[in-house]
Amino acid sequence: MAVVNSIGNEATSQALPGLGRALVLAGKLGQQAAEEIFAKAKSRRISFIAELTESGAVSAFDLAHTMSTAFAAPLLDLDAIDPQRLPKGLLDPKICQAYRIVVLSKRSNRLMVATADPSDQEAAEKIKFSTQMGVEWIIAEYDKLLKLVEASLATTAEAMDKIIGGDFEFEESALDLAAIEAEDAAVSEVDDAPVVKFLQKMLLDAFNMRASDLHFEPFEHTYRVRFRVDGELREIASPPVSIKEKLAARIKVISKLDISEKRVPQDGKMKLKIGPDRVIDFRVSTLPTMFGEKIVIRILDPSSAKLGIDALGYEPAEKERLLAAISRPYGMVLVTGPTGSGKTVSLYTCLNILNTPGVNIATAEDPAEITLPGVNQVSMNDKAGMTFSVALKAFLRQDPDIIMVGEIRDIETADISIKAAQTGHLVLSTLHTNDAPTTLTRMRNMGIAPFNIASSVILITAQRLARRLCPHCKTPADIPRETLIEAGFREDDVDGSWTPYRPVGCALCTNGYKGRVGIYQVMPITEEIQRIILRDGSALEIAAQAESEGVNSLRQSGLHKVKLGMTSVEEVLGCTNV
Repeated sequence: MAVVNSIGNEATSQALPGLGRALVLAGKLGQQAAEEIFAKAKSRRISFIAELTESGAVSAFDLAHTMSTAFAAPLLDLDAIDPQRLPKGLLDPKICQAYRIVVLSKRSNRLMVATADPSDQEAAEKIKFSTQMGVEWIIAEYDKLLKLVEASLATTAEAMDKIIGGDFEFEESALDLAAIEAEDAAVSEVDDAPVVKFLQKMLLDAFNMRASDLHFEPFEHTYRVRFRVDGELREIASPPVSIKEKLAARIKVISKLDISEKRVPQDGKMKLKIGPDRVIDFRVSTLPTMFGEKIVIRILDPSSAKLGIDALGYEPAEKERLLAAISRPYGMVLVTGPTGSGKTVSLYTCLNILNTPGVNIATAEDPAEITLPGVNQVSMNDKAGMTFSVALKAFLRQDPDIIMVGEIRDIETADISIKAAQTGHLVLSTLHTNDAPTTLTRMRNMGIAPFNIASSVILITAQRLARRLCPHCKTPADIPRETLIEAGFREDDVDGSWTPYRPVGCALCTNGYKGRVGIYQVMPITEEIQRIILRDGSALEIAAQAESEGVNSLRQSGLHKVKLGMTSVEEVLGCTNV
């Protein structure tokens, strides 16, 4: 009978959690008392350690010292820990709350984690699965551990509340949920209300501030959100670094990206409803960095392509040249400039002018940014084999009138585009060059024959975006005559009939600037320029000939905007070359 009781007691002991067995073996708790505490914890649906400390059977102090000895793990007094200095973003706060643990530090590929129960294998496995790192337990007193977990969670929540603001009303319906509904499994992992509110607030704030891009940037101990407003990046918020994983996952789900893939860059799109009839598109790009995924979101407002050519800032002569070129039945029109100079909006504005029921327009873009009804838009997909050259070959079998190529990147794309321009199609495209004359030499360097360039290209427009002076606070600038001439003004320009202005700054603008204005160099390919191209002339020769034909350089075009009071001399000098 004694043998049976011994077996029964051993079976019951095995049912106890590891923490209970360790306390019984250490003599800190009787077998029957441990079983009663365990049964009561199960009936109350709380953890064994919570019931143990609440009942007072073992003090938090004794428990910590016993666990430190039993598991040969270091003991730490958490009173010496500042919650503000704990590492952020290494582990999901929900895991920390569920298992009553706190990440203290990271060493190589291992996490130092404070716990009161080092026997909790479930917690260890959860941490390993979530972080792909090993775990080293640091023993802490249970009551102090609970306070530290709450303090660290409160710090994160307070930081988020401070950024979001109590008066921000969140409407889930404002987001395009088509992508989310198709990913029900993923939603449960990323459907965190503060993160959802934060993302929507950032998108709405960026739109209201007329930002062109949002940057979400994770670093080792900080997380930064910046907006590009009027061409300049401004830091907007510094949320807790612990949200970086959830925020990235949320953006990926909405953008139809793979939330499990964090090793390679991804591109996608998302939408935000601003009103009942207003939808803004966003282009999303993710990039793996040392401390997480950096995400850049570009705002693509379809209404910007419908503002009309007058809103872009072309001078009357420049506008006339551009409209004359795009009204030609065939040939190539190139828009050049660096990233963020407004090339896409210029191209879409031209397409919007040309988009009539009697015209077949096809575009090849990487990716298609702004949706234009009536235009056949194709996004590139290199993995699937849909490249610019493949799309262009297909376009030529689709009876097109006008073809738009997002960017000429290689000789094959350039060759097909030129052939299309030579065989009765109007081709619009972009190139990354500094100005209009160097575009022709750039094409020559790509391997395109001079006679193909001369016979296909009909106009090149180079452009920049300069910040526009705020009309409410700009003030006359006292700039010496010599300085203005050195900047590029002619002697007869500095005649005192106009006044240069400088930025000041007020509540309605950003450092004295509000919005941007286009600076353009619109160069038609005349017969004289064609002759220079055919004899393989230099960009300097082309520029000199263009100037003799009345084509302003980018600097001259910008200085004209200074004379009109639209921008400052400093801004033009900063965004143009002589």
